[in-house]
Amino acid sequence: MTDRLGEYRRKRDAKKTPEPIPGKHPDETGKNRFVIQQHHARALHWDVRLERDGVLVSFAVPRGLPRDRVKNHLAKHTEDHPLEYLDFHGEIPAGEYGGGQMKIFDRGTYETRKWRDDEIEVVFHGERAIGRYIFFQTGGADWMVRRMDPPEPGWEPMPDEVQPMLATKGTVPAGEDAQWAYEMNWGGLRAVAFVDGGRVRLRGEDDITAWFPEIRALGPALAPIEAVLDGELVAFEGPRPETRLGKKPGSKRANVHYLVYDLLWLEGHGTTDNIGYAQRRELLEGLSIAGEHWQTPPYFPGTGEIALETARSQGLGGLVAKRLDSPYLPGRRSKLWREIPAS
Repeated sequence: MTDRLGEYRRKRDAKKTPEPIPGKHPDETGKNRFVIQQHHARALHWDVRLERDGVLVSFAVPRGLPRDRVKNHLAKHTEDHPLEYLDFHGEIPAGEYGGGQMKIFDRGTYETRKWRDDEIEVVFHGERAIGRYIFFQTGGADWMVRRMDPPEPGWEPMPDEVQPMLATKGTVPAGEDAQWAYEMNWGGLRAVAFVDGGRVRLRGEDDITAWFPEIRALGPALAPIEAVLDGELVAFEGPRPETRLGKKPGSKRANVHYLVYDLLWLEGHGTTDNIGYAQRRELLEGLSIAGEHWQTPPYFPGTGEIALETARSQGLGGLVAKRLDSPYLPGRRSKLWREIPAS
């Protein structure tokens, strides 16, 4: 029998990596198991592994399996892996092949519909990966993967673009404070973030992703979660936002943060027209967005005057008041949101 694990062993040193390295090709088990590992290597990707002939036939999929039939995802055919990888997770040391953190994203069984040298069709029965997929070769080790089944009921594809909702000028709502919540007005550069397959695309008036490399790591930090976020980019010098971001920043600038204060789409479900502001904030806080260059700043329900005094003490321009039941109205300026000056 051909040693299907020869290449796998040649790329690894048992003295340096915790990965399983069996001495010989194992026997066929008669099972059709699969595992998908989220692999934070040099670039985040998902490793899809299918049990076949005593090994795991493996593909590196940079954006993970597609969740609808709209687009194909790239899949790189890699070396066969041992069956012990069905349970493997851990840290592969830096400098070793595939160095980085690996954790199990999903596992289960699959049915084989077609298995050829250039095309594989399977039906996954996992907790996350469910449905029929085709892997097809496009050239050498380059393959693509396509979902063949319809998406789950209620699924909405991620929008390509969302225009931010805007506020009108106003004051703290007299006698209605309990119906409103208050955010600091940071005076930064408004940006919508599209987080998809561990990657981030930032959009202001146009695509500004390349301007802010500090924010790219938000994608791997949130993975596998996919979401559309509303917020603003603020440059801090010390504890306060001393520098405002307008046009393309220069090579030298202060510490840039993406402050996220709304959630417009989450895991295949839009949240703009059917979920109020308070519920969107609750969902947003459940994502625990906190990192070196991104965070979800607090908001203050029903405390307009106190929040306004806080804005003044921090040297900010004022507040943005939002009704707790406000939908998100893309591209519209609405009295449901009020911009309140500090003075």
